[in-house]
Amino acid sequence: MNPLEIYKTLYLIRGSEELIINHYKENEMKTPMHMSMGEEAIVVAIVAALQKKDLVFGTYRSHALYLAKTGDIDGFFAELYGKVTGSARGKAGSMHLAKPSKNMMLTSAVVGTTIPVAVGAALSNKIQKNNRIVATFFGDGAIDEGVFWESLNFACLKQLPILFVCEDNNLAIHSHIKERQGYRSIEQVVSQFNCLVGSSETTDVFEIYKLTANILEKMKKSGKPAFLHLKYYRYLEHVGVQEDFSSNYRSREEYLRWKKVDPILIARKYLLKTGVKEEEIVIMEKNINLKLQKSINKAKNALYPEETELFTDIYG
Repeated sequence: MNPLEIYKTLYLIRGSEELIINHYKENEMKTPMHMSMGEEAIVVAIVAALQKKDLVFGTYRSHALYLAKTGDIDGFFAELYGKVTGSARGKAGSMHLAKPSKNMMLTSAVVGTTIPVAVGAALSNKIQKNNRIVATFFGDGAIDEGVFWESLNFACLKQLPILFVCEDNNLAIHSHIKERQGYRSIEQVVSQFNCLVGSSETTDVFEIYKLTANILEKMKKSGKPAFLHLKYYRYLEHVGVQEDFSSNYRSREEYLRWKKVDPILIARKYLLKTGVKEEEIVIMEKNINLKLQKSINKAKNALYPEETELFTDIYG
């Protein structure tokens, strides 16, 4: 584990989304935005604990996962602007980010749909005996879908090398977990399956890293799949770049409590505590900000794809 590199990734993701917020009102990014603010520690820690050869699948809230796995800010911003230099040549937008060359396999706008695809990839890895793990990320709303339970059951039955990651913010859009689930503990339910189970409510990226590294080691020794249940707070609306406390499904007080344990703040304090100088962190942050600004300017100035692009990379 390299704490500085982990912090750089956290800061890069947060800075990228802050730029999106600043520029989204210009109406040049036509894609809907499902922002990652608040959940960065989960994705960054798990990707850091995985190996580069391991595969990841995600949901429509995909910014953090894409950037953590690929570091591809140029392709990221260009895709949001619908430009030909984007990761999918401008055709995917925010909710379908992918870069298979970096083992960032797939994200999807439809809840739960990447989970069974990830299980298929894990089955393929087991057949090939290539020692690659698959990690599939999804929200707590996805565990209300039948496909999650079918996928978990199959993975446990076949003992597949897959890590199921539930990023739980207590909400499926605006519906609280208490209004949706007829059981008290997802960990207790999943523990009845033949898999490993871990959970945490921390926003400390380094603690989540340790938890993940530990469960990955157990997966390798036991051959079992695993399930991680990790809590976080979604800072912004379900979709969009704004806060919303006017709908009364959550309170500003709750938001302020979570902001006190913001994952960027916690990680920054850790670096200072372990001897990294404040000046070193500030220089690093400035360099990342400059890099991000150059990237978004490049995306703005890039070309849109030709109409013929609509007919490339399609079936039929």
